[in-house]
Formats: sequence, structure tokens, C-alpha cells
Amino acid sequence: MTCLLPSHVDVLIVGAGLSGVGAACHLSQNRPTTSYAIVESRERMGGTWDLFQYPGIRSDSDMFTLGYSFRPWKEAKAIADGPSILHYVKETARDYGIEDHVFYSEKVTKASWSSLDHLWSVELLNTVSQETRNITCSFLYANTGYYRYDEGYTPDYRDRDAFQGEFIHPQFWPRDFEAEGKEIIVIGSGATAVTVVPALAQTASHVTLLQRSPTYIFSAPFNDDTADKLRKSLPPMVAYRLIRFKNIIRGSITYQLCRRAPNLVKGMFKKNIEKQLPENYDVDTHFTPTYNPWDQRVCLDPSASLFRSISNGSVTMVTDHIEKFDTTGIVLQSGTHLNADVIVSATGLHLQVLGGIELEVDGTDVDLSTTISYKGLMFCGVPNLAFTVGYTNASWTLKADLVANYVCRLLDAMDKKGATQVIAQAPDPSMKVETVFDLDAGYVRRSAGQVPLQGAKRPWRLAQNYPLDYMDLKHGSLPATLVFS
Repeated sequence: MTCLLPSHVDVLIVGAGLSGVGAACHLSQNRPTTSYAIVESRERMGGTWDLFQYPGIRSDSDMFTLGYSFRPWKEAKAIADGPSILHYVKETARDYGIEDHVFYSEKVTKASWSSLDHLWSVELLNTVSQETRNITCSFLYANTGYYRYDEGYTPDYRDRDAFQGEFIHPQFWPRDFEAEGKEIIVIGSGATAVTVVPALAQTASHVTLLQRSPTYIFSAPFNDDTADKLRKSLPPMVAYRLIRFKNIIRGSITYQLCRRAPNLVKGMFKKNIEKQLPENYDVDTHFTPTYNPWDQRVCLDPSASLFRSISNGSVTMVTDHIEKFDTTGIVLQSGTHLNADVIVSATGLHLQVLGGIELEVDGTDVDLSTTISYKGLMFCGVPNLAFTVGYTNASWTLKADLVANYVCRLLDAMDKKGATQVIAQAPDPSMKVETVFDLDAGYVRRSAGQVPLQGAKRPWRLAQNYPLDYMDLKHGSLPATLVFS
């Protein structure tokens, strides 16, 4: 980075991860005369894909939908490893001229809106020098993800300090870690556990996956045969769009089937898993959740690597509750003792909205926990601000692309109307509201009372259905509930 951070920009993008880079690309393509800067609290680009370094780190969605709408994914694997995704983000930033707009080690701590000036005054903390400074912007665009980067969630394990081996949270994986010859326990049942366990099992003496309760897991190939055929015979962008469309429709149909015929889908999950595990394996205990598919996010096991690791004996599933830690491992409530050289607590994230930024409108603090979102991308009563939170039931970037396009439409409308402010009106106070995260996941339950709300109907909620949201956000009219001035 050779440029100096300007004192004012038209649009300030917060975050240089997958969403932030995509937002800047949309802005530079659709509004080339709009000035912008990206401030990133960390020292490097990439967000999640730079932060997480645990073994096996990969996407939990196919790259034809996790990739940007405007830039084809060209690598062979449809389910990509973390370094490949990071390379894709950085390469996109380079090719679209985004790099010179990124300012690293600049953490946004507070943003204050002035209705008199129609500007945001944004306070930045340099995480290296610890110096603070301010920048103003006409529009604030937060692409900060949904969790705390500085702290993962670790339960309060009884006697954890008694354990004499190595204790690791995947969010802060030690770069010099060697699994070879070690007995490892991985605690958790979500995407991280499903990813890291088979990767560790390749060299560890043995890996135990310890879970309190099962999760839904489905296996799919790393490669997409249809995609391979289309990419051989069609121009890259044409093939990419066709594959993307196919996967979007397939994903939407699958999700709707899960919601509308859960018992049917439960049976399909069970039969699929039984085929991949040894005969008489206890699928009911270890892989049959009590909730319906997509009440919590369904985990992906590419090429059945977890199931194969269980079948070959390198991984053991244990479904039980932890009583306490001791010097050599974990004591379970059943009385069983699990030995370990290493314990990995793959127990989730700390949910955080807007990266912890304090918001203020005309001197009054904004309490996001009582604020209703608008179309899943603005906050009612908060002017000239958009935020990105991806889908919980599909690829993150599908939603991020729609938000970026909508922001450009908003800015175009402001220019056309000669407006310097746009604000979303709140619904009738009698409208039923709920949190914006429509999952029953642990990290959502733990964050109850800290996250924004959504209404019972549009435009104060989205369908969480990409085809419908695409028509709404990309082609729908800007409703009267948006006030320009």
C-alpha cells in the first residue's frame, strides 16, 4: 500500500475479506467515479480465509456459488481448500485494482452520523501504533463478517487447567503443530470439527470426535463432473454462469425440501450415511439429530473423508457430555475416560455484528439489539449505512453479491434524486420481530439480545431464498419505505 488514507471518501468499506473485496469490485465496476477506501483491522487481506489456518480448512459450499458472480472460479475442485480461496480473493483484488484502496491495521471503533452535515465521522484505531484518527464518508458499508476475530468461543470446562497436554482452539491454530503420533480429541459437531478431524487423522495416532449431540452431515465429491464437462466446451464465463445457476437451483430445492418434508429428508440422510459406514454402525446415536434438517446448518463432508476415516479406524465417534478434564484427557458423564495428548475445542464462534463498531446517530447511541433490519442489509433509522451478512442456508457470497449490487442501486438513486441521505423507515411497532439469524445454532442462542431484529414481512425481512431475493434486490423497485432527502 503506497497511498495515504484520505480524509474523506464517498464510500468507506469496512473489511477486506471475501465480502469487502467483492463490494469494492462492484463499486468500481458500476460506479467508477465514486471514491472509496477499504479499512481492514488486520495486517492482511482475506478475512476468514487468512485468519483460519487449521488442518483441512476448506469451503463448506461449492466455489461456483461461493465465488463472485463476476469472476469465474477456474480451479478443478468445486470444494476448495482455504489457501486456494485466499488466492482467489487476492487475485480478484489485484485484477480489479482494489489493492491500492486497502488500508491495513485500521480498526473502526466508532461511527457517528451527522444529519446536519449528512456525513459519517469514523474513528479509526491503528492496531500497530495504537494511534487514533478520523475519516469522513458519505456512505458507510460494513463487510465485517459475523463473528469476533480476536476470540473464539470456548466453554467453561471443569478443571481444564488440569490437562497437561496441548489445548487448541481452531481459530488460533499453532503454525508449528504436528499431529504425527498423537492421540487427539476434537470437541464439537459443527463444520470445523467435520473438517479438521479427517485432516488430523491422516497423521495422528488416533482422533476422537467428541460431541454432545449429532449434526446432519452429507457427503459430496470435491469435483463437479457436470462443471468439468461444461468448462471443457464453453467459454469460462458462460460455463461459470450455467454451473452457478445449476447449483443455486439445486441448493434452493434441497433447502425447501428439508423444510417442507423433514421426515423424508431425515430418512435420506440416514440411508446415505449407513451406506458409507461399517455394517451395524450406531448411526442413530452418532449421526441422527433430534432436530430437523436446516434448523441448524448442515455440514459437508467432501468425498466422505470423515466417514472413510471412521471406517478405517483412524477416527472414533463419541456422543456424550463432558464431566471434567484431568491430567491425561477427559472424563465423560458416563464415566468413560478419553486419553489425549492434544484437545481441540472446535466449539464455535463469538457472534458479533458490525465488527463491534459503536454507532451513533446525531449524538444518540444505536442499540443494534433493538434495531430492525431492512431487507437484511440496512438498519431502520440509521442513514447511509449498509452491512453484509451472508446466507445461513446457502453460500455466503450469493447474498454478499446481492447486497453490493443493491448498494450501487441506492447510490444511483441518491444521485438521480439529488439526495445526500437515504434512511429506511421502521415497521409498525405491532409487527412481530425475531433475530436476523434464522438458525438454532449455539452461537446464535448465545448471542440472543445482542443481534439485530427482522420483521415478519418484507421489506423488513428477506426470504432467505436466493432466486426470490435476486428478483427483489436486483430488479425490484426501491420502495416508499426508503426515504431520500
